[in-house]
Amino acid sequence: MASLQLGRSIPRSSPALPRSRVHIATCVLSKTSPMRSDFGRDFLRDRIGSVTVPLVVKEDDTVMIVSKLHAIVEAAEDRAEVHAIIGEQRNNWNELLLNSINSITLAASISTGLAGMAVDGSGIAFRISSTVLYMAATALLSVVNYIQPSQLAEEQRQATRLYKQVISSVKSILAAGKPTQGDVDSAMKMVLSIDSAYPLALLNEMIEKFPEKVEPAVWWPGKRHCRSTVDERNGRNGWDKGRKREQVMEGLLKEIREKHTPEYLQLGDMALRVNKILAITGPVITGIAALASACNMEGGTVVGVVGGALATFLNSLQHGGQVGMVFEMYRNCAGFYREIEEDIERNLEESDVERRDNGELFEFKVSLKLSQEPSSTYMD
Repeated sequence: MASLQLGRSIPRSSPALPRSRVHIATCVLSKTSPMRSDFGRDFLRDRIGSVTVPLVVKEDDTVMIVSKLHAIVEAAEDRAEVHAIIGEQRNNWNELLLNSINSITLAASISTGLAGMAVDGSGIAFRISSTVLYMAATALLSVVNYIQPSQLAEEQRQATRLYKQVISSVKSILAAGKPTQGDVDSAMKMVLSIDSAYPLALLNEMIEKFPEKVEPAVWWPGKRHCRSTVDERNGRNGWDKGRKREQVMEGLLKEIREKHTPEYLQLGDMALRVNKILAITGPVITGIAALASACNMEGGTVVGVVGGALATFLNSLQHGGQVGMVFEMYRNCAGFYREIEEDIERNLEESDVERRDNGELFEFKVSLKLSQEPSSTYMD
């Protein structure tokens, strides 16, 4: 069997430098000792009696893990920048389309009024122009109400914030030292989950803007990695034997389920209903105004002028007030509490405390997220 030997020290001298010794660890392969087949057992036994070769030490996997975490940070930083740029662009869409539609609608309303005031055949030009403008306003309103630019911008802002969280989390792991493959897998899954939850594509993968039921936004993977730390004070990974910390977590979980998450879902449902009404009413009014202006029927001038003014008000209320963004904000708030809820459930359902997150640190983080004072440390 291969045995380790310490080779003789090799003196190395230099006329200008002091004499130093370098020790080399060697491995002796004996002819009579059993050898692994991957060293060419038969060949060495027949031709070599004893040979000394350098001992090869396997490289630590930590280097590769750290390299992967740095790669994840670079990818997350790139994604955060892209989402920030796209979010700014879609916010500009909302402002430009709002002003453009309002200008078109008001111009059509004025043209309708001028057509009604004309006493000769010159009014036909104003009537045609108002009809065309109302039809253009109807088409633009339909498209804008479908894509909801203010909501698109809020989605990208949320994605940017979440990517920055991933970057901060990975950098904290690297600073703390001793990262594991579980940390790599968890960070990678988080990046992919955010990318899936908030896509950049506008049409094919766009998030449903008018869902039948309001659900919390979900941007985290289903199964997440727990980081346990050695707690020398009680040897239970920060969880006390009397289950006091678990009882505090159970109380927070009940409060989140019964109060916070339903509250934001209810507010989101109200915002969604208002947005649906405004999204349907605006194009309908401009369409009626276009018909009234084109048909030149009795009272058509009044319908055209009033319809244009009303459509301008509704459009300003919906997109100037960014009702779509408000709905997305409430949806994200509900998702924020749902994530905390699942994290607490995941830790409490795990019977082995060593496989949970560190109890004291976990409670501290949850308290910070909920803007509450953390309870005292439980040690018994």
